[in-house]
Amino acid sequence: MRRAYLNSDVIISPLGFTSEENIAKLRNNISGITEQDDTNLHRTSFYGAKIADDKLEELSLQYDLLAYTRLEQMMLLAVKKLLEKNPSLDIHKTGVIIATTKGNVDQLAIDMQSENAYLTSLSNTIESYFTLKNTPIILSNACISGGLAVAVAKRMIQAEQYDDVIVIGGDVLTAFTLSGFFSFQAVSDQPCKPFSKNRTGVSLGEAAAALWVSSNKIEETNVVLTGDASVNDANHISGPSRTGEGLFLSITKALKEANIESEAIDYISAHGTATPFNDEMESIAFSRANLLKVPLNSFKGYYGHTLGASALIETIIARHCLLNNEVFASKGFDELGVSEPVTVLKENKIMPLQRVLNTASGFGGCNVALILEKINS
Repeated sequence: MRRAYLNSDVIISPLGFTSEENIAKLRNNISGITEQDDTNLHRTSFYGAKIADDKLEELSLQYDLLAYTRLEQMMLLAVKKLLEKNPSLDIHKTGVIIATTKGNVDQLAIDMQSENAYLTSLSNTIESYFTLKNTPIILSNACISGGLAVAVAKRMIQAEQYDDVIVIGGDVLTAFTLSGFFSFQAVSDQPCKPFSKNRTGVSLGEAAAALWVSSNKIEETNVVLTGDASVNDANHISGPSRTGEGLFLSITKALKEANIESEAIDYISAHGTATPFNDEMESIAFSRANLLKVPLNSFKGYYGHTLGASALIETIIARHCLLNNEVFASKGFDELGVSEPVTVLKENKIMPLQRVLNTASGFGGCNVALILEKINS
């Protein structure tokens, strides 16, 4: 069966407009979460990770993207930078998957009848901009969208539908999304603290990313997606299973496909939203999967929760961690606040890495587990 290589990537976020800029900020434990005082987003100030308007406008002007929505600008920038980095990648011969949770929902604040608010508008924009032969697939499955899109890309390659697939993920900070999380009383009154005893909720963020998944390797050392699985626990529309059943089964099935045991996992990039129920559920799932001793972190303390982009960005960072043999501190963590003794990273470390587990969970009971492996051949 054909391998799915993760060949190249771009992250557009408050931490930078390339993956390399983002990794450099993570090495210095710099967070993109700051206090936001924008009444167009929420009536009171809140902590979130927002891309600077002037920086996005500057790049959009440079690439002639000012006519597009904020999310479209971010996504198009990610893809254009990916293609610039990889001249051999022909997007016209490539499958395209777009992962998002809310898409251009911010356009409803401008016009309640706006057709841009439909998720299909993103697909139409990408198709038209790059004059694609095939319409991009839209994948919207709550907060696992970005990770699930990577899994779908792998399966498309294995089914020989495409030799190459570009996965694009993105979501923006909007009044709509913020009002929803505030109505759940799920927004932290300070930068979020995943897995911590004193965590009080999520911090939201915005970002976009693009990842090139291929049947062909381009380097001597490569990262391959060797296992993936997605199981829905059907517990509650907004609350995860108290037993971690869906995530546990996702991890178990991904391990089986990768043909490894849990002891082979060197590091876990967890979902870690810093809400009381999510972090507790994850700790239980990791315990059931015999992963308590494996170092783990959450990147929500750096990016906030970027919804449809989050699992894609975390997959990209996991790729870089494998290539560089490094892991990063879980930003905001202080004292363990979950029932199972997971091994949360308190500082950056250089350590040998061969396999990484990336997990994500979302509303409606969805879960996904991805296993990335470094292959020197």
